[in-house]
Amino acid sequence: MGNRFLGLLTFFRHLHDLFELFIRSNAYFLSRPFYFRDSLEQMHITGVRSLPIVLLISAFTGMVLALQSGHEMATYGAKMYVGSLITISLIRELGPVLVAMVVTGRVGAGIAAELGSMTVTEQIDAMRSLGTNPIRKLVTTRLLAISIMLPILTIIGDAVGIMGGMLIGVTSLNISRDFYWSTVLSSISFDDMVIGMIKPFVFAAIISTIGCYMGLTASGGTKGVGEATTRSVVISMILIFIADFLITKFMIAIS
Repeated sequence: MGNRFLGLLTFFRHLHDLFELFIRSNAYFLSRPFYFRDSLEQMHITGVRSLPIVLLISAFTGMVLALQSGHEMATYGAKMYVGSLITISLIRELGPVLVAMVVTGRVGAGIAAELGSMTVTEQIDAMRSLGTNPIRKLVTTRLLAISIMLPILTIIGDAVGIMGGMLIGVTSLNISRDFYWSTVLSSISFDDMVIGMIKPFVFAAIISTIGCYMGLTASGGTKGVGEATTRSVVISMILIFIADFLITKFMIAIS
């Protein structure tokens, strides 16, 4: 009983520290110094370097969706509307989640490993002794970069996935290109775009905050850094799926 109580206290302490880190890093957006160069570097790491794998995954996701749904819908004589299904699936759910998974595995893990290495080698303490705020320089810049680049990557991924579906629709399902695009455009609603844009911002906050927190609290040398990196990816993915469900449920409830 005592161990469970201590475990619960530890959990709430970590939760409190996590929210405090998120609030502090956001507060530094409004005051100097801004570290523009560091933010641009993180935007390059998050956006440009993640773009090839986002394009690849999004294209094949759209193609697989078109193949699977097209052949199933053909049974009911509705394969001509496969473009609508792909568009709604990608914009509302698959696009934001898949891109967030890519960024979590690639960028979130990198953040935890980088900051964890700085923590265990006492570079964070050295920054504080030199008068540099590590939260402002290391956390705020990464939060800003991911918050900007993740929505952009999501938009690009959605577009590429829809085009991948068009490729299969035209070549395998005998759907005309014009009709495919007409069903795509007619199926996009304002609510879909709102949901598709809210999710990346929430996911960006989760990825950056969890990655930075795990890195800054790492201990135990290189083994501790590896464990912090693993925890960062696992916890971020779990929270992304939970947030995805809650946002979808909330948007459906108010619509």
